[in-house]
Formats: sequence, structure tokens, C-alpha cells
Amino acid sequence: MTAASQSDVGADRVGAPASRDTPRGTAIDSYDSYTSDAQAAATVGLVLLAFVAFVVAVVIVNYLLTAVPLAALFRKTGVEPWRAWVPVLNTYTWLRLGGQNGNWAWASFVPYGSVVTSVFLYVGMHRTGRAFGKGTGFLVLGIVLPWVWLFVLGFGRAEYRPHTLTVEGYGPPLVGHGSPTSALDGAASSGAALPGAALLGTPPEYLATPYAPPRQP
Repeated sequence: MTAASQSDVGADRVGAPASRDTPRGTAIDSYDSYTSDAQAAATVGLVLLAFVAFVVAVVIVNYLLTAVPLAALFRKTGVEPWRAWVPVLNTYTWLRLGGQNGNWAWASFVPYGSVVTSVFLYVGMHRTGRAFGKGTGFLVLGIVLPWVWLFVLGFGRAEYRPHTLTVEGYGPPLVGHGSPTSALDGAASSGAALPGAALLGTPPEYLATPYAPPRQP
């Protein structure tokens, strides 16, 4: 064996361990890459979970801040307080309390329809505020901070006087005290003549008195 061949063999032996170490280094790099990807995925999952929890918390807080004072306002104005806790129905009743068509509450399910619902709700809030003796500046508070508006009316000392709406040229509320329904209920319970009885050609006492079957002889 010549000196050149011996040097080639020696070079092969020296280079052999390096070739055996190459797959091990590749495996380590792959493991590190997999670990980094798993940590990144876990971080993204935690961020998404925290965001969802934050959104749910905001929805719950907003629901409570609206339902609690709205129930107090309904109770004060002669409306069943439980309506404030039912979604959609609370907005429907709130609109009618302000003399507006409650069906505008369904417009919020249409794209950009919530703007229309808000406009009619603000008009109703102005009328409700007038029934409590509040001015236009109070409506601005209701637009910017509706929860504060509800708390002031629901838990405040202001008295609800719906008859002032007709004096000022506004329509009456469609639900609660001062509404046509409450007037009919009051007339029926007191035995007074109901509006339209003469037009129907029916004596008022038959409209105000419940039906009783004739006695058998």
C-alpha cells in the first residue's frame, strides 16, 4: 500500500464520524422545529380562548347593565318587569313604552338595521324622558350612556306622568300607565263605559260585565 492510499484511508476514517453525526443533527433540528410549532399553536389557542372569554364577559355585563335598570323602569311605568330580561322582547317593550312600533326591534337582525332600531328607540326615549320631566339634554345622556339613563329613571325619584305627553303634543305610550290598553283595563275593572260602546250599538254594561249563563227554573 502506497503512502497516497494510506492517506486516503486515513481521510475516510477521519470523515466517517462526521457523516454518522449528520442524521442526528437533522433529527434534533426537526424536533426543535416541531416543539416551536406546538408552542406557537398553544399560544394562539390561549389568545383565542382569552378573547372569547373577554367577549362573553362583555356581553354578560352589558346584558346585566341593561336588564336590571330596565326592569326597574318597567316596574315604575306599569309594565311587567320580567320583560326586561327577555332578549328582543325587552327592546320591543321599550319601544312601545316610548310610543313607537315595537316591531322595529326585529330590524336589528337585518344588516345595518340596528341603526333604524336605535333611531326609533331614541325617539321613544325622548318621550319617556319627557314623561319623567326630563329635557333634551337628558336624551343626549341616554344616547351616550344608555345604562346611566336607565338607572336614573328606574331607581331615581322622578315621577312618571304620562299624561304630560298629550299636553305637549306627543302620542301616549303604547304599554304601561297612560297607554290606551291600561285605560281600557281600568274602565272594565271599574265598570265604566268603554270607548266605542255607543258606536258598536252595545250597552256599556254588557262590555264591562262578564257573561253569566241564565239560571235554570
